[in-house]
Amino acid sequence: MSEIKDKSVQLFLDELASKAATPGGGSAAAIMGAQSAALTSMVCNLTIGKPKYAAVEAKIQDLLQKSEALREKLTGMIKADVDVFDRLMAAYGLPKETDDEKALRSETIQSVLKTATDVPLACARACAEAIQLSRIAANEGNLAVISDAGAAVMAGYGGLKSAALNVYINTSSLKDRVFAEAKLAELEGILNGADLAAEEIYQLVKAKL
Repeated sequence: MSEIKDKSVQLFLDELASKAATPGGGSAAAIMGAQSAALTSMVCNLTIGKPKYAAVEAKIQDLLQKSEALREKLTGMIKADVDVFDRLMAAYGLPKETDDEKALRSETIQSVLKTATDVPLACARACAEAIQLSRIAANEGNLAVISDAGAAVMAGYGGLKSAALNVYINTSSLKDRVFAEAKLAELEGILNGADLAAEEIYQLVKAKL
């Protein structure tokens, strides 16, 4: 079966809208983050080589390397989300007739839930990075495409908040509360200041239009 990243936008949206369990919000969050990084790359590519922006050429070149690496990372997270969700559904489908089966099923579910928490947590972290990269594009990028830096921050912010919801829902089902609380604390650290940062960058872009 082909990966989501290799499908047309129309086919992906059709699958997203269907009754199928995957792709879902986790994959959408990763795509939002990847779109954010791609938009930052676009601003970079339309800034590099322009005499007017020669003073920031090196900075924008560095930004492009970072945004492209981040885009690749987030694109890979689309499949990671689908894979872990499929594993979780398989765990819930394990037999539960005997006590031993019930114990094995519960243990398997809890194990996969930990991975299902780590995947969107990593996505949230990457989306937070995408927001910060968009700030550089907004500050230094070609004014002719500065609105795309604004679109980048909004895409990254949407991905961040969406990924956070997946962390919340998966940690709520974890019996290992020490693990769950540690992951929630990590998430709150990632989210801290994100609302303000996204609004600041958005307003920065708007002021340049």
